[in-house]
Amino acid sequence: MGRAFEFRKARKMKRWSAMSKAFTRIGKDIVIAVKEGGADPDSNSRLRAVIQNAKSVNMPKDNIERAIKRASDKNQGDFKEVVFEGYAPHGIAILVETATDNNTRTVANVRSYFNKCDGSLGTSGSVVFMFDHTCNFKIKGDELDLEELELELIDFGVEEIFEDTDEDADANEVTSIMIYAPFESFGKIQAYLEENNIEILSSGFERIPQVMNKLTPEQMADVEKLLEKIEEDDDVQNVYHNMEETTG
Repeated sequence: MGRAFEFRKARKMKRWSAMSKAFTRIGKDIVIAVKEGGADPDSNSRLRAVIQNAKSVNMPKDNIERAIKRASDKNQGDFKEVVFEGYAPHGIAILVETATDNNTRTVANVRSYFNKCDGSLGTSGSVVFMFDHTCNFKIKGDELDLEELELELIDFGVEEIFEDTDEDADANEVTSIMIYAPFESFGKIQAYLEENNIEILSSGFERIPQVMNKLTPEQMADVEKLLEKIEEDDDVQNVYHNMEETTG
């Protein structure tokens, strides 16, 4: 399997924030999508994608509709997407994606986390080149031939496609398919899947490190301390790093 498969495996083993944090992040994504392309999912592909993601984390339909309504209000402030780059202890590169309505506050907070944990906030371009910016789709795998689908999607730039198996409450295996491609391929792949009535369970963007760095358990603990502080911040949407993680 390729880097996307290993990256996803490590991310799935990681403990994510509470569901309320996931809802907060998606709420911001809805605001950004509505401000960018309007409140009608039929004509706003980005909003369609966010709604799919909301459903994938069991966000109630009422919450989704309220978030869209709030985002349509002229008094609703805009969230600006800002990416921060820096280094954790032991030379680990970190990328922090934020959505903020107060950039001054967010910059100050992120800088303080790096400083308190013996890291350093870098300038734009200092570590982003170490990560591949990818898009991904999780689709329903029922009755789909993996090889045939891969052949169909190869012209859209798809780099990896593999089965993704989760367990539901009844311990029955639920198999879906993950598709990874370059960031710029998102629109074309989304359109293809929708036109061919292939159910999209979730989709998004990730930054996959080109090379992973292995640390000792003690060094990993130093890095984790910084990652936890960053991830707890309400303005932070995603955090990426190039530290090799134990996946069991």
